[in-house]
Amino acid sequence: MLEVGLKYTSSVVVEKSNCASAVGSGGLDVFATPSMVALMENAAMNAVASHLPEGSTTVGSQINVVHSKPSGIGAVIAATAELVAVEGRRLQFKVVAEDGTGVIGDGTHVRYIVDIERFLSKL
Repeated sequence: MLEVGLKYTSSVVVEKSNCASAVGSGGLDVFATPSMVALMENAAMNAVASHLPEGSTTVGSQINVVHSKPSGIGAVIAATAELVAVEGRRLQFKVVAEDGTGVIGDGTHVRYIVDIERFLSKL
């Protein structure tokens, strides 16, 4: 059963491979915005995964975030997603990413519950 308040935190260490220079979103060796977004989505997915019906998963459909502060190689980034609304199959999350010095990004994320077989049949 999905209930508002479910939370999960995903973390990663900043390495060359998740920096802007490596993922193509910039030229500096700092944690990339696409890497932050992926970490936030991962936290949201995991916040509800064990509460879904058999044969279901969630897919991301919308994310609106601000990446407000850079993080360098070696920093530990923790992204937390909290389920704030359930409207049928539509799930809305508050997402926040932090490094050891504080918040580096925040925003909202929407995911939908889908039947895996039915979803993949649309490919």
